[in-house]
Amino acid sequence: MRVFYILMIILAVTCIRSHAQTVTGRITDTDSGEPLIGATVEVEGRSEGGISDDEGRFSVLVPEVPAVLKISYLGYQSERIPVLSADRDDLGIIRLRTATAGLEEIIVTGVMDIVQDRRTPVAVSTIGRAELETKATGDILLPEVARSTPSVHVVSQSGGYGEGEVFTRGFDQTNTAFLLNGQPVNGMEDGKIYWVNWSGLADVASVIQIQRGLGASKLAISSVGGTWNFVMKATDTERGGNVYATVGNDHYNKTGASWNSGLIDDKWGVSVLFARWSGSGWAHGTPGRGQTYFISGGYKPAPRHRINLLLTGAPQSHDQNFGGSLRSHLDAEGRIDPKFNRNWGIYDGRYLSERTNYYHKPVVNLNWDWDINERSAFSAVFYGSMGRGGGTGGLGDEPVRTSSGLIDFDATAADPDRSYIIRSSVNNHNWFGGVVKYERELGENFHGSFGSDLRHYYGDHFQQVFHLMGQDGYRQFGTPAFPDGYTARREYKANAWAATSGYAPRGDRIGYNSAETIRYQGIFGQIEYDKKDFSAYVQGALSAQSHVRHEYFYEKKADQDSEKIINGGYNIKTGLSYSLKEYHVLFANAGKYSRQPFHTAVFSGNSNVPDDNIVNEDIESFEIGYKWSAPRISAHVNLYRTAWNNRVFLNPLEVNENGMVRLTSGEWYEAEGRELYELLFQNQLHTGAEADVRWRINDHLRWKGMLSVGRWEVIGDREVEVYDGVTAFERVLKYMAEGENIKVGGAPQTSGGMGVEWKIIPALSAEAFYYFNDRLYARNGGIRLPSYGLLDLHLSYTLPLKDEKLIRFTGNVWNALGKIYISQSFSSVPAGDGEENHWNGIHLDNSVIFGKTRTMSFSMKYYF
Repeated sequence: MRVFYILMIILAVTCIRSHAQTVTGRITDTDSGEPLIGATVEVEGRSEGGISDDEGRFSVLVPEVPAVLKISYLGYQSERIPVLSADRDDLGIIRLRTATAGLEEIIVTGVMDIVQDRRTPVAVSTIGRAELETKATGDILLPEVARSTPSVHVVSQSGGYGEGEVFTRGFDQTNTAFLLNGQPVNGMEDGKIYWVNWSGLADVASVIQIQRGLGASKLAISSVGGTWNFVMKATDTERGGNVYATVGNDHYNKTGASWNSGLIDDKWGVSVLFARWSGSGWAHGTPGRGQTYFISGGYKPAPRHRINLLLTGAPQSHDQNFGGSLRSHLDAEGRIDPKFNRNWGIYDGRYLSERTNYYHKPVVNLNWDWDINERSAFSAVFYGSMGRGGGTGGLGDEPVRTSSGLIDFDATAADPDRSYIIRSSVNNHNWFGGVVKYERELGENFHGSFGSDLRHYYGDHFQQVFHLMGQDGYRQFGTPAFPDGYTARREYKANAWAATSGYAPRGDRIGYNSAETIRYQGIFGQIEYDKKDFSAYVQGALSAQSHVRHEYFYEKKADQDSEKIINGGYNIKTGLSYSLKEYHVLFANAGKYSRQPFHTAVFSGNSNVPDDNIVNEDIESFEIGYKWSAPRISAHVNLYRTAWNNRVFLNPLEVNENGMVRLTSGEWYEAEGRELYELLFQNQLHTGAEADVRWRINDHLRWKGMLSVGRWEVIGDREVEVYDGVTAFERVLKYMAEGENIKVGGAPQTSGGMGVEWKIIPALSAEAFYYFNDRLYARNGGIRLPSYGLLDLHLSYTLPLKDEKLIRFTGNVWNALGKIYISQSFSSVPAGDGEENHWNGIHLDNSVIFGKTRTMSFSMKYYF
């Protein structure tokens, strides 16, 4: 009998070992928590396997246990997971660490204030590498992948490739901080960021984290609306690469390849990427072309040291579409043509555009991370960029136009009484800086970090001849620096590569010629307390910024350099959070900024005399939030209030066909051939609520939704100064624009959306998301624009091959319903009477920009 029992036990164990079972799990990125789509799951020693879906989930058949599953994903460290028991059919969440130094291994994150570095929460959304590779394709701005983020509005305008803006909680890009591997990239002169100069980010970005409101950044920057952290790819520790191709609407095509040497001798590695793109443009007369290059070298000199050096750039040129009224978009039958562009025509039988943007901004970035000991660490980023390029435009008399509104270049050049050329407005700069940070555990529950932020910027601005239109030269009339004037006869190419060194010397420049030197010094620190369910922090920064303006036309040589203007500033933030139960977290943050004015406000026009009215802007912000995270559903709710006093706002005034500009007061003013702009002094108040929900209905369906409701207003009267900013520095008008609670324009004050992600089969997933925008006002807040909704569609299919190779196919359709809508208005002409003067309730004399109608792209990427 005993022998019988022993035989039965052996038989049972044998059956258990040979019994096939299905094992499931979910694969995510360790840092961001984002699912890894298309990760390979193999049963070692067997042919069975599978891939993860759009939620990172997988399901594979294991013929017998014990067994070992090998989990691998390109750019990440592979993991081997043992399956020892037949009862273990769900492995839960499997977290893969990136193989790139940019996040953990060779590359550095020490200076990057990613939210996971601090327990006290902020309102945050993270977009992982898998989502970027799926959606950041074709003719879109990289930030457009964040359109489902609450209180984030991305304006994809019809101005040309890379043209657009980002608004966060109603604040434009000049008041939102953008960081690239910890490096500030907002313009030192005016705080602006031009996405066309960063078009290569779609190829080299690894993670984007959007911190709305006060954010987690410790730098001495004023993140009034929020902070966007772009974490770039860097040196992969695993050997491999990829090649890819994308095609899209309007003859868009892009090809590229990348290769990684892998970690050699456990010490160093190299990664390279190159891509090129071209297209005819969505709007008429907006062709573009460009390249992206990326070289990164990682080095691990010792176990506690990680160093990475990278060089990246995205030289490009594209013709532009802007200017003109809504009336100019009417075709011969009176229908709206949103693609109309008045900036081009035919010259000598060939296409020619009056407006071309061209730029090349190579960036060098050196990161160093040093784990000093178990309690302290040091990190640094040193960077430099040398931007070269500008934009073309007409100079002199207005050109002759055809009956359809295009430029008749031939007739313009043939008119002996008309003086007209095409000039380039050049904006070159040299920018160098560094951020260093020291962190230390100060006790059982305290953590501290301290550091500094140093920047040096030199900008050079002038005009040069691009096309003489058949003339012998352009006469530059006398100025204090050149009393006798001179004639400029040489033409300079509007080409991104030629702009690197082929630009006009000082004796051949026209229109204007000035420069500035800006230096910035900041120190920052933070102390955080963290114990069980409670955390709190206090953070502060001090900064000083100096300005010297150099005028080479309208000042004599002895007076070319202005006096040095130094402005101090500070910010202080504090917050706390409390975890009520396992799934519930409450938090609150408050902060106060005193921000220095931008250089363009300190010195207006072509003068070295600073504006005495300019003072620091004062910002006070408060927010509270609630987070609920359960196994299948999560929800975030935030309330905020941001008061912004002493705001200085630069408003360029567009001259209409009659030579008139419309002031902020609503009155018309004669431009008299001058380029005018307003300097507005005003107070703003932004309050609002935002929520987003994600619900995993089952293993195949996931629903997500978001809603943002804001009240963004200019409080009280506005003091306005009107300047002539081109021919000579002159304040031509000063007035008070009366009004109470004028709406802040540019972004919808009510926005929402919902969508569903469907895993059709493990390798195939689809997503649809519908956005709705309402309460959108003109940039000066005068009129309300029509509301609109957009539907985006995404499809992804991953085909696994042998030896961990795979092919991924992605398809995207943006604005799938082809909605025609106005994305921006730069004037506020009231509706008035007469149906013939309106479109969707907007007067035809308003200067508007349309959003893009339906666009699409299809990509194929092979990983090896």
